Amino acid sequence: MQAFIEHFITQSTTYALIAVWLVAFLESLALVGLLMPGTVFMAALGALIGSGQVGLYQAWLVGSLGCLVADWISFWLGWRFKGPLHKWSFLKKQKAWLDKTEYALHRHSMFTILVGRFIGPTRPLVPMVAGMLDLPARKFIVPNIIGCLLWPLFYFLPGILAGAAVDIPAGDNSRGFIWLLVATALLLWIGGWLCWRWRRSGKNRDWLTHWLPHARLRWLAPLTSVIAVTALVVTLCHPLMPVYANILWKVFGGA
Repeated sequence: MQAFIEHFITQSTTYALIAVWLVAFLESLALVGLLMPGTVFMAALGALIGSGQVGLYQAWLVGSLGCLVADWISFWLGWRFKGPLHKWSFLKKQKAWLDKTEYALHRHSMFTILVGRFIGPTRPLVPMVAGMLDLPARKFIVPNIIGCLLWPLFYFLPGILAGAAVDIPAGDNSRGFIWLLVATALLLWIGGWLCWRWRRSGKNRDWLTHWLPHARLRWLAPLTSVIAVTALVVTLCHPLMPVYANILWKVFGGA
């Protein structure tokens, strides 16, 4: 299946842009997005952008349109079928979550809608719940447009960075530099995640709490962050960094 999708999207720019729209649409559509491995697909499409097979700004525009269409369909479905949806057993089991979302939408609607777009489980649900709660469209439209404009680039970025790395000319140091890029990206992500866990260690109560208690996070998060920043400095000072930066410049410059 993955081979078929890759074959399909590499046939032409039009096919690739259709794939971008479909992935963004389905990933954002109410409930459907819960079943979509959208992060993987968006990263794969980002790799095509990074390798120069698809234009960044075309894909960004098409992805944003897919998000907008899906979110407004989800909002309408929530408004139109709020009665049956409130009685649906699946959502009734999520009453505590619905109550928190209702409170957040009424108190901080812009922040909740905007941040909800960047969190996998909430992305296909927040617009529908906003409709179910009869949130005025004027409160939904601004954060929704901002989120839909920013989200595609955010999810394309890992793939863009990987796709651009593949285009680094082969040489004695290229393979080592690519591994350094991967390690640095991983360390930065892990460091950021551990800092987030540390900040919320008093609120988080899940299976990871046993392995990452507050006392351990207090030294592990800063240590990992220092290692990540050190790796970033080493990467930026690498002789191949100007070559990589030039490839990225061409991607973002539309060349």
